Amino acid sequence: MQPNDPQGPTQPGQDTGAVPQSQPTPVAAAVPAVDPAVQQSQAVPVEASPAQEAPLPVAEEEAEMLADDEELDDAPAIEPVSWVAHEYIHREKGTLWFTLFAIIFVGLGAISIFLMHSWTFAALLVVIAVVVVVYSRRPPRELNYSLTDDGLMIDNTLHKFSTFKSFGIIRDGEEFSVMLIPIQRFQPGISVYFPEESGEAIVDALGSRLPMKDLHLDVIDRIVRLLRL
Repeated sequence: MQPNDPQGPTQPGQDTGAVPQSQPTPVAAAVPAVDPAVQQSQAVPVEASPAQEAPLPVAEEEAEMLADDEELDDAPAIEPVSWVAHEYIHREKGTLWFTLFAIIFVGLGAISIFLMHSWTFAALLVVIAVVVVVYSRRPPRELNYSLTDDGLMIDNTLHKFSTFKSFGIIRDGEEFSVMLIPIQRFQPGISVYFPEESGEAIVDALGSRLPMKDLHLDVIDRIVRLLRL
């Protein structure tokens, strides 16, 4: 005799509601041990990062100056040239010049105060006027100039050729000057006057170190010379 099943006999295809037991997960096969020597030979080499492969780039101006230094070291020696000249051309100013100068600056001061309402600009005009008057009455100094293998020597100050990219000759009436154009931007050039008899030797000395360019007085230079500043 079989015990009575309260649910009755199970029919084929009938869901008994029993939760089937999960099948056991097969254990993964053991990974065979790898010989360290073989593992090291199969290792993929790691490429160096760009920061490790090349140093940081050098600034263009510094690189250009370094290249110029190397070229100047290989250049043949030049014959030293020395001369004496004034630092600038002194132009005499009469009473009429100072009268016109005062009228112009008084007019600009009135415009800055009554129209622009800028006392700061008016004070700046006063400072500029004082500086111009002082320098206009001061006679120019005589300076000693010399060109050597190291560069241009002005009194006791040396200006190396490697800091310039070119030069040019400017004629202002009966006066001659040489202007050295710097490599760095926004840096003013150096203008040096010289006697006419020394011009050929100066051009030859500079030409052996720097390229020569055709230079002319710009608008600002012409205005300055017209005002006799």
